[in-house]
Amino acid sequence: MTSSIRRAERARVAVFAKAPVAGEVKTRLAAVLGADAAAGLHAGLVRHALATAVAAGLGEVELWCAPDERHDFFARCAADFGAILRAQRGADLGARMRAAFEEAFARDEALVIIGADCPALKPADLRGAAGALEAHDVAIVPAEDGGYVLLAMARAVPQIFEGVAWGSPSVMGETRSRLAAAGVSWSELPASWDVDRPEDYERLRREGLLQEVLS
Repeated sequence: MTSSIRRAERARVAVFAKAPVAGEVKTRLAAVLGADAAAGLHAGLVRHALATAVAAGLGEVELWCAPDERHDFFARCAADFGAILRAQRGADLGARMRAAFEEAFARDEALVIIGADCPALKPADLRGAAGALEAHDVAIVPAEDGGYVLLAMARAVPQIFEGVAWGSPSVMGETRSRLAAAGVSWSELPASWDVDRPEDYERLRREGLLQEVLS
């Protein structure tokens, strides 16, 4: 049995999220919703992501918090979902994800990372990504905007976290190139979408997910 399979059987789920501070989250949506409503939407998205992570039925669920885990909202999330609170650390998103994966690998576990911006992700998507690690080193759910909304890994591939233009449409393309150059086997699951712009908010309403997120 390979280490990838052993780790896949013990895959944890990490939700990466910022504290829902008005004016600091969902700033592009704040222009149409207002800063307070945008922060409320962000809080709902974080809770929805945690519910999805718990429902996936994999390993323990971790909530990686920014700027740290001391915000009252994170304490409520830990109580409501049984999530383990961790503070994000690193200069950029790549460094912060790499740190989370390194901790998982030190425990000989795989890790599935999701953000709080993709309410279209279902528990089955997380299980599918973890299952893909039985045959691959990496599993990814690409985002329709050129990034990705889920990254699962069974072994370290540090090249995919360094020097990436995070937040740009080139992220997924850069990641594919680096995985290929490293000789890494990866699986891509069907693409999904995240909620960042006013048109994404309208899609959230149109697809019936807004009430689910805010409930």
